[in-house]
Formats: sequence, C-alpha cells, structure tokens
Amino acid sequence: MTATNSYHKPVLLTESIDALNIKEEGIYVDVTFGGGGHSREILNRLGKKGRLYAFDQDEDAIKNSIDDERFTLINQNFRYIARFLKFYGVKKVDGILGDFGVSSHQFDVPERGFSTRFDGVLDMRMNQNGGVSAQNIVNEYDENQLYRLFYNYGELKNAKAIAKAIVAARVNTPIRTGSELQEILKPFLQKFKENKTLAQIYQAIRIEVNEEMQVLEDFLLQLPDIVSVGGRISFISYHSLEDRLVKRFIRDGKFDGAAEKDFYGNTFVPFKKIGGMITPTDEEIKENNRARSAKLRIAERI
Repeated sequence: MTATNSYHKPVLLTESIDALNIKEEGIYVDVTFGGGGHSREILNRLGKKGRLYAFDQDEDAIKNSIDDERFTLINQNFRYIARFLKFYGVKKVDGILGDFGVSSHQFDVPERGFSTRFDGVLDMRMNQNGGVSAQNIVNEYDENQLYRLFYNYGELKNAKAIAKAIVAARVNTPIRTGSELQEILKPFLQKFKENKTLAQIYQAIRIEVNEEMQVLEDFLLQLPDIVSVGGRISFISYHSLEDRLVKRFIRDGKFDGAAEKDFYGNTFVPFKKIGGMITPTDEEIKENNRARSAKLRIAERI
C-alpha cells in the first residue's frame, strides 16, 4: 500500500490539480504535503524541467518524501513560505496548492490526540517538536481565555459554561487525556449531537495549539509577492473559519474591511476568482467521509 493510501487520501484530487493549470516547465508549491497524494499528481503533470517544492511541519509526513530530482520537501510550517523559497533561490512560482486541516494519519494515531474517537494524551500538535500542547491549554488557560477560544474557534453558544466546567474540574487533578476531558464535557453533549459538539470543542483547541488562523493569514498575505502573474492558487478548506479567510483574501486581498480602490474607484486586488466554490461529489464523500466538509476555491494572480 502506498503512503498516499495509508497515510492520507487526498480530497478533490483531480479538481484541485486541474485548477493549477500546470505548465510542464513551471514551478509549483504544495504547502500541505501530508501523504504526498497531491504532490505526486503535480509531478505526473510536470515535464523534466518542472519543479515542485512541498512543505510539511509534521515529522511523520517527512517519511513519505518522494524520490524525484524535480521535488524538494521542506520540513517547515508553510507560514514561512517566502523565507524558504528564497533560500532555495525561488523568486516566483506558477501555482500553489493547499489542502488545509488535519490529515487522516493525524486523526488515526491515538497518541497524537486529534480524534474524539480514541483515548490518548491531549496533544494535537502538528509539529511534534512544537511548544504548547492541548494539555497545556486545558490546564493553564484561564476561564476567559478558554471561553474566547471555544466561542471564536468552536463557534459554541455555551462556550462560557464549558470553560467554567473545565477550570473547576482541573483544580485538584490536571486534565491529561481525551477521556478525562470528555468526562467533564458530558453535561454539554446533547443527545444525537454529541459527536458534533465534541468535534467543535476539539477543533477549537487544535486551532489554538497550532495557531491555525494566524498561520493561514500570514501565509496568504505573502502570496501576491510569490505568485507570478497568471499563476494560480488552489485551496481546500474544511471549516467555515478557514474558508472565510480564503474567500475574503481572494475577494478583497485582505481580511477586514473592503478591498482597496484607486483614485478612479477601481478595486485593486492581487487575485481574481476562477469559477465558483467546488465541493466533493456524493461518490467521493461515500468513498472518503472526511471529504464531506471540503470546499475548494481557485484564484489567479492578476
């Protein structure tokens, strides 16, 4: 079994790669290498002089590296894309692909602590050499900090009550595992909505651990200087917070307020939207349940 199949099944594979309009001698970047499924498809479409750079901060993903002279895998967070492309002598690229969120592998390994299905130590770090873990957050954040992250990143209406319960429960014994956290959360898990609520709470903690929203903003703001005119960006998001940032960036070139305008009132944005939002087919969702929330947005540098 290949790494692609066992580690992570790529979502919207054909659609996301088609979106890049790949030139055989172009330079491309896959900022979320994972199991290498998207990277392999990009390489299949590149000629001998084409180049592909990939980023992944997860040590487990590095084991899936591809033996191809046209390929370079960079073991770093993609928020540093400009710095590392410069290190490799790359000034401009013809396309960037991002498949954001958590890989199947990260969900399926209990000791990583990403999944509500397994009991394991609360970790959730995408970079296993990173500092703050989920355990740090649930045990060290004060009630207001916990409330804000559950409200903003989990979009939970009862965020304040959840934060209060966690703070009260940890007074005598630290919260170390997923099962211990879920025991505290039981009063907030409505019948038939348990999995959804737990997923929202875990998502909020994971986003905080990995600074996912700030990382995505930092990354997107670098793109106008990196992508060549006519180059494409192809991004797959899995939750509304992520998708909202991508959508606003493509539409306005920023995340707050309206797009900038010139003296004549013409809108100035670095990218133009290509087509509408693309979602997986029923058939793909049936084959890969994790594809169900995926949203693909495409844009071109102008």
